[in-house]
Amino acid sequence: MHGSSSLVIAVLFASTVSAQTPGAPGRLSVHWEELTAADFRTAITRAQGTCLLPFGIMEKHGPHLPLGNDLLNVRYVALNAAQQEYAVVFPEYYFGQIFEAKHEPGTVAYSRGLQLQLLQETTDEMARNGCKKIVIVNGHGGNNSLLPFFAQSQLESPHDYVVYVQGLARSGPGEPKHKSDPATDMHAGESESSVSLIARPDLVHLERASQESGADQARLRLPDGLYTGIWWYARFPNHYAGEGGVASRELGEFEVKTWINAIVQAIRAVKADQESLRLQQEFAERSKHPLDAPR
Repeated sequence: MHGSSSLVIAVLFASTVSAQTPGAPGRLSVHWEELTAADFRTAITRAQGTCLLPFGIMEKHGPHLPLGNDLLNVRYVALNAAQQEYAVVFPEYYFGQIFEAKHEPGTVAYSRGLQLQLLQETTDEMARNGCKKIVIVNGHGGNNSLLPFFAQSQLESPHDYVVYVQGLARSGPGEPKHKSDPATDMHAGESESSVSLIARPDLVHLERASQESGADQARLRLPDGLYTGIWWYARFPNHYAGEGGVASRELGEFEVKTWINAIVQAIRAVKADQESLRLQQEFAERSKHPLDAPR
């Protein structure tokens, strides 16, 4: 008995030591929070000042997906992309626009002003630490208007860094045939649920997907081109759009690979971009003296 106990302790000790042993020399984590201060300096150099800010949210995702689904999925693809084309990935960020889900449990909806202020201070701090090329990788459809506006607002005052926005990019040529209607496959539906089956299968409960309806309620009729903020609630009051129950790993693998490839290409393009910062600085200088602009 004593010999058996000693063997168990030895195995546990060896496992612990192995888990704490640093990786192979020259291999840097892509996680900002995992790097030591010294390694962070090396990482920024290796990344050529390019950093990713995966942007998710906390909201209901039908009856079958976790509240942080967007955050989990976007970090999964961003981290995998950064390992293919090295970049430093900022920690979990979920402080975006989600007012349309305030009626559902678990939603965290920060005020409009705080969203913009926190994002500005975050990118400012990233830049102060050497991230001169910041790619915000959007993982939440509710940020589709917020993030381009934020990027445009960088022209309000001079910055020594550039903000880029990489949108959702899951679909592409050769995609497996969908089992549900693509027109309503928008939130916690077939596509998003399929991605979750790859990123965090342990948190997906497809057997619950039929407990609520993801059908379009079509309760608001307005002409094309006329917008109002209540449109989403009018169509999908359950904060569920589509049929998550028909999700598949085949579709998920395709969409995850497509999304990762898009981010990899974005990182490479950003690293090669020598014009955006130059033009941004030229614009800032000329904005000081608009009357001197050429006629």
